[in-house]
Amino acid sequence: MSEEQEMSALKRFGLGARDFLYGMAGHDMTRFALKTRGSMEHLFILITMGDLLGVPILPPYYSLRLLPYVVPQISTWKRRMLRERDLTDALA
Repeated sequence: MSEEQEMSALKRFGLGARDFLYGMAGHDMTRFALKTRGSMEHLFILITMGDLLGVPILPPYYSLRLLPYVVPQISTWKRRMLRERDLTDALA
């Protein structure tokens, strides 16, 4: 084997070990953090844009000030808020 092939094999082994350790130690934490972030974002949108669903919490002035930041997420937020839920959703 040439030195270049040995470096390539060593690099592949290092990348594989890194991915394996990430899968063992960090993947679950990353998924939980993303899930928590999504829940917090949807709660924030509910508080600020709740009048779209008939839940007026903030005065419309503040909602309109925040509207440019929320527009890209409104369609997915509405779909998530109006989705039917059952007991098994709470367990997941």
